[in-house]
Amino acid sequence: MLGRVAVVGTGLIGASAGLAARRAGAGRVSGWDPDGDVLRVAAERGAVEAAGTLAEAVAGADLVVVAAPVAELPATVRGVLDAASQGCAVTDVGSTKSAVCAAAGGDGRFIGGHPICGAETRGPERASAELFEGATWFLTPAAGTGPGLLRRVHGFVTALGARPVAIDPDAHDRLVALTSHLPHVLANVLLNQAGASRIDGHDPLQAAGGSLRDMTRVAGANPRIWVDIFLDNREALAAALGDQRRRLEQVEAALAAGDAGFLARWIAEAAGNRRRLLATAYDDPGALQRLRVHLPDRPGVLAGIFQALGAERINVEDFEMEHLSTDRGGTLTILVAGEREAGRAANLLEAQGYGVVVAPVIDE
Repeated sequence: MLGRVAVVGTGLIGASAGLAARRAGAGRVSGWDPDGDVLRVAAERGAVEAAGTLAEAVAGADLVVVAAPVAELPATVRGVLDAASQGCAVTDVGSTKSAVCAAAGGDGRFIGGHPICGAETRGPERASAELFEGATWFLTPAAGTGPGLLRRVHGFVTALGARPVAIDPDAHDRLVALTSHLPHVLANVLLNQAGASRIDGHDPLQAAGGSLRDMTRVAGANPRIWVDIFLDNREALAAALGDQRRRLEQVEAALAAGDAGFLARWIAEAAGNRRRLLATAYDDPGALQRLRVHLPDRPGVLAGIFQALGAERINVEDFEMEHLSTDRGGTLTILVAGEREAGRAANLLEAQGYGVVVAPVIDE
């Protein structure tokens, strides 16, 4: 039994936490947000019971989830700790941890948290109880955190469908600087570089292929969120950028020297690391085959393809769609495990009139 839960900040993440807590059997989920419209929508969605004040929301709560913007987290968490009872556990969902943990001042009731479940949207109207399913949820307990409070937060995270992982706040910030914040920076750099360039009168963005699209998917993310994240984690992010710069300089030096050996080792190292990355999602990354299928832009095409594959019991491990234009249609990429299954899928789709290109996901 989750007991009574309070959510402070009822945007996308907070409202999703409220919906997930209700689904998991929380006795009551109260909520408060400084934006009355946001709170009203969250309440209308059934995520929370709206409270008039922060103090009213946390009164009698067994656990409080603080889902305020990163820049507001330290002050909001401090305010919640002042208002909450001594037996209440307090956690947050911020993507940086050092500043908010410092603001808690070692209060054992606060256990910092960060669910890795980003969504490229915002607002309680898009909240979902399934948002945290299968997600890693970092927890940063203080030295004075009692085992009972830690178990309560751990149980809450697990009940929402996530996987709790304990980590030091500073280590957390260095980790996400490398795995999340640096990719956002580099995506912006790549897209701005291409957007500011002209090659003999040609616009690179109009000639871009899948590589640029894939590497810049997160570019231009909401500045209201990401400016605060970049600044809050500036030291760890600057260190990651410095390491990135040194690695780029190594590639520059290899190109200047015509060092094919370095470049071959460098690419092979990346292939091995990509295999390790894919191993977190697939049982055997080396068996994955990629099928690229050109599709016309008309209703029912995707449904027909997946129905045909399903009828032949060909399992699709993953897929993505790249739309080119209304006239040119798009490219469907399907991942299938095993050369034999990929061949069956290709033959089936080619028999239906589609052009299919098959290649291994990892080129040995």
